[in-house]
Amino acid sequence: MLKDDNQKNLILAIVISVAIVLGWQMFFEGPRVERERAARQPVVEQQGQTPGAAPSVQAIPGPAGAGVAPLAGTPAAAGADRAAAIAQSQRVRIDTPALQGSIRLAGGQIDDIQLPRYRETSDPSSAAITLLSPQNGPDAYFADFGWISTGGAVALPDAQTPWAADRDRLAAGAPVTLAWTNGAGLRFERRIALDGDYMFEITDRVINTGKDSVQLQPYGRIQRVGTPKTLGFYILHEGPIGVFNGVLNEPSYDDVKKKREIRNASTGGWLGITDKYWLVALVPDQKSEKQARFVHTTVQGRDAYQADYLTGTLTVAPGATVETTNRLFAGAKEVRSLDAYEERLGIARFDRAVDFGWFYWLTKPIFYVLDYFFRLLGNFGVAILLLTLCVKALFFPLANKSYRAMSKMKLLQPEIEKLKQIHGGDQQKMSQAMMELYRKSGANPLAGCLPVIIQIPVFFALYKVLFVTIEMRHAPFYGWIKDLSASDPTSVFNLFGLLPWGAPEVYLLGATMGAWPLIMGLTMFLQQKLNPAPPDPIQAKIFMFMPILFTFMLAAFPAGLVIYWAWNNILSVAQQWVIMRQTAKEKIA
Repeated sequence: MLKDDNQKNLILAIVISVAIVLGWQMFFEGPRVERERAARQPVVEQQGQTPGAAPSVQAIPGPAGAGVAPLAGTPAAAGADRAAAIAQSQRVRIDTPALQGSIRLAGGQIDDIQLPRYRETSDPSSAAITLLSPQNGPDAYFADFGWISTGGAVALPDAQTPWAADRDRLAAGAPVTLAWTNGAGLRFERRIALDGDYMFEITDRVINTGKDSVQLQPYGRIQRVGTPKTLGFYILHEGPIGVFNGVLNEPSYDDVKKKREIRNASTGGWLGITDKYWLVALVPDQKSEKQARFVHTTVQGRDAYQADYLTGTLTVAPGATVETTNRLFAGAKEVRSLDAYEERLGIARFDRAVDFGWFYWLTKPIFYVLDYFFRLLGNFGVAILLLTLCVKALFFPLANKSYRAMSKMKLLQPEIEKLKQIHGGDQQKMSQAMMELYRKSGANPLAGCLPVIIQIPVFFALYKVLFVTIEMRHAPFYGWIKDLSASDPTSVFNLFGLLPWGAPEVYLLGATMGAWPLIMGLTMFLQQKLNPAPPDPIQAKIFMFMPILFTFMLAAFPAGLVIYWAWNNILSVAQQWVIMRQTAKEKIA
């Protein structure tokens, strides 16, 4: 029986090792190779088009056979930059602590957004994050709102409509109103308001001073030209995203490209395009029914993606006015801000813009615990240490029982050696004698697995928090760790942070391994030395190899996760050492 247990443990160890290797291949090496392959693949230009020109996104048919208003913007000249594209048109400046940029008056597009609170790197002097860019520039990414006619030909605002603004600056608490008259009895007004964070409120009004009724449908859309570079990790969604009738929908760029169009009918909800840390999302009136779509098209050799919605028909009688209010989110996926919008505006599952994953029920609470500790202590690294203490305290009785059983196993090693000498090669008698010995002493050969098993969900949830939440982005610890969401930047090449340069980009065996992974590996080795050696020599060698394997594997993981694991090992070693001393005293007594 003991032999069977040893074989099962051996198989378990091998399965865990293989799972780690496969996980590395799936989450890190595979996506890296795919990104390099895609980067080497040339972009195919359509015949007769100017290479390098930024495309004008073509009109895309709307839901139920209707047509969303076309965009007739002029493509930028080859080599034109973003600043030149912005300078081509009159604009209303956006000026808040959270958002900087402008709104294009020709067409009323929200197409110039930067996030001054966030930088490209951890260096405060690096450039601010650019989120939206104009249609006539490179990598166009913008949002607009408007009307389509369902009752005959009507002159409607389009991408070149010269809106007039009542002020030249949009700020929190200082909305801007745009106005345009079509010359045929219809006056269009658009009030754009912005809160202190990332939510625009768009109120479109149509005033009919003519003699005939008109039927109009309001729409909103986001367009993105070019497929952005994504991390390609299975555990992170980047691309089209939406919630329809309370159900989260996350098609990939490839899904939309293959299907060309994905439609969803919904009351309320939201839709848009997400990056790892940033989101641009349309939030229609939560009480209205809408037809929503994700659409792909190819323009001038580049992929273009659109998220749009179309609501019900509104009739504007002569002398009457109709009005509709919708919203646009353009900014950072801050958890507390998303939660506040969800509660205050009734936006269903808006917090799911952050990819908390299948363990949402555990990942999000862990984030809030960390965020609370951060607000209390001012450092997310210290918050991780305190979280580890809380987890250890929560599972202390269970771990205590496990370590006590393991300590008894270690004390039984001399008795086991005697049984080996007595029974020799008779495995059946040896197994029976050892099981009897375990029963009398209260030892458990499998007790060592329990402390590892109970921390796996917490480990994975913490990994998700560090990986997907913007609050962890560029969050420093002490010493050389300037970003807990990135791997340890030290290596033997910079004498573990003593020299003023980073580790090489190319992974060279253990030479580029940081200091914290080495600390984690050492603590794991010390913890293993406190455990009883497996009776099977092959199994013992596998277990001795595990600290080395984990040290190499975790070298590429976020530093915050490695710090958590190392600190957890230190606490476990201390707890186990105390219990071993108590168990030894009990045996003497």
